Amino acid sequence: MYSRVLLTLFALFILAGPAIGQTSPEPIGSGFPVTVTMGSDDDDRPAIATTLKIVLLLTLLSVLPALLLTLTSFTRIVIVLSFLRNALNTQSLPPNQILIGFSLFLTLVVMQPILDSIYSEAISPYLSEEIELTEAIDTSAHHLRGFLIKHTREDDLALFLQITKSPRPEGPDDVPFQILVASFVISELKTAFQIGFILFLPFLVIDMVISSILLSMGMFMLPPMIISTPFKILLFILVDGWNLVIGSLMGGLLSA
Repeated sequence: MYSRVLLTLFALFILAGPAIGQTSPEPIGSGFPVTVTMGSDDDDRPAIATTLKIVLLLTLLSVLPALLLTLTSFTRIVIVLSFLRNALNTQSLPPNQILIGFSLFLTLVVMQPILDSIYSEAISPYLSEEIELTEAIDTSAHHLRGFLIKHTREDDLALFLQITKSPRPEGPDDVPFQILVASFVISELKTAFQIGFILFLPFLVIDMVISSILLSMGMFMLPPMIISTPFKILLFILVDGWNLVIGSLMGGLLSA
């Protein structure tokens, strides 16, 4: 399963095409240095096309982090996990590296069906020379557009259509891609903050109870957080909090 995902993620390296050119060294015994030529006179156009592919590939790699943040469910997952850590008041535990790495693998699980569809219907046929590059790109964009539409609220989409004064689209395929991405991002942010609010409620109750007890005992100088944090962790362990949070989060993403 993961081998296909890795092939999908790195397929752009394969799409760069064959080698840039062939080497044609001069005889070593002639007394002149060895020369290397990038292609020959007969294949200048393929060499130029391959060079353009490499330039596009490097450009895509430079914006890959932005694509990961805006075109996947990574934003929702990492924000929810950050809210959970703040609600538990465990400071920097789990560390940022753990949260980001865990969020990446959860994102991979969510995006697995889309990546499989893109690989089987776009990348694999293109590598087999069954379809052209433009058709492969259109097919990939179609699957990705379906994922974005599924997780985008109509109100958010209408907001950006109004801001840009764009005409009302007749269907999902008529929505401009840049407007769809912006609407998807704020939809994910809103959903993540809603989940974060729900996560804070039970731990807020613990804080209020501990504060009331300390005030009634006249312990004004003792910070309530020192007492409430162990109880929060204990409650989270007793209810199997990681299972509940991740199960609900992934269930909402996969069943939408």
